[in-house]
Amino acid sequence: MARLFDAYVVADWTAAETKKTGENSLWIGVAKRDVRFRLYSETHNVATRAEGEKLLSSILADHRKRGDQVLVGFDFNLGYPAGTAARLKLDGEQAPWQAMWKFIAANVVDKADNTNNRYQVAAKMNRLMTDEAWPLWGAPAKQAQRWLTTTKPPQGAGDIPEFRATENAARKGKLQPKSVWQMHGAGAVGGQTLVGVPAVRRLLESLGPAGAVWPFGTGWRELTPADVEPLSVLAVEVWPSIFNAKPNPGEIKDQAQVRVAAETLAQMDDRGELAKAFAPPKDASPELVAQVEGEEGWILGV
Repeated sequence: MARLFDAYVVADWTAAETKKTGENSLWIGVAKRDVRFRLYSETHNVATRAEGEKLLSSILADHRKRGDQVLVGFDFNLGYPAGTAARLKLDGEQAPWQAMWKFIAANVVDKADNTNNRYQVAAKMNRLMTDEAWPLWGAPAKQAQRWLTTTKPPQGAGDIPEFRATENAARKGKLQPKSVWQMHGAGAVGGQTLVGVPAVRRLLESLGPAGAVWPFGTGWRELTPADVEPLSVLAVEVWPSIFNAKPNPGEIKDQAQVRVAAETLAQMDDRGELAKAFAPPKDASPELVAQVEGEEGWILGV
C-alpha cells in the first residue's frame, strides 16, 4: 500500500493577545522520515501567530523543495454550521466555506504582537446574523457589549445549529467538542477559528494549485496517491485530544499533543488506514455530503 504523504505537520494554534510560549501557546509538531525511512518527530514553540505562520511556511518550503507531499492539520474549525454564510448574507457566487473565509480574512485584524480584534468581529457577526448577542458568545468582561455577552445566553435564534455534523458525530462517540460559537473559556475554539482561518487562507493562496484543503477542495471521499500527487500541501482540520497523548518526561501537554497527533497520522498512513479516514461514514446521506463539502468541513479521524 503506497503512503499518501511524506511528512505530517500538526499546528496547535492560539488566540492569545500577548506574546506567549509554553502552555496554551502556539505549538507545531512534525513527523517525518530520516534517510533510512525511520519515522521521527520534532516540536516547535513560538510566541506569536505571525512567527507560527512564518515557521510553518518555512517547514513546508523545505519539504516542497524535496518534492514531498505534506499533510498539515490545524486544531480549529475550517467551517461553520450549515446556514452561517446565508445568515451573514454572503456572496452566493462562492461556496459557503469560501465566502466565510473571505469574510473572516476581511474583518479580522491580527497584529505581529498577537493583539487582535476577534471579539469585535464576533460581535459584528452577531449583529449581522441576528441583531442579538447570539449565536457567538463568551468574552472577558471588558470586551462584552450589546452584541457579545460574557456567558452563554439562555436561548438564541433556534434555527442556527450549535454544532456542525462532525461535532454531533464526535458527541455520539462520547467526546465533548466545543461549539465554534463559544469565544472564551477553557477549550473554546471560536477565537482560534477567527484568527486561524486567515492564516490557512494565506498559506493556500501562496501555494496556488499545489495546496488544497480537505474536504472542501478534494471532496469528502477516500483519497488515493493519485489525488495527493499533484499537491505539496493538504490542509485538514484535526482535534489533537482524540489521540490520547501522554507527555514524555519534560514535555508539556500541548507539545505532546502535536507530537502524538503527527506521529499517529504517519502511522495510520503506514498501515494504509489514513486514506479511508478522508471518507464519509457509510451511512452519510447525499445531503450531508453536500453540507460537509460546501460549508461545514469535518474533523479528520471523527
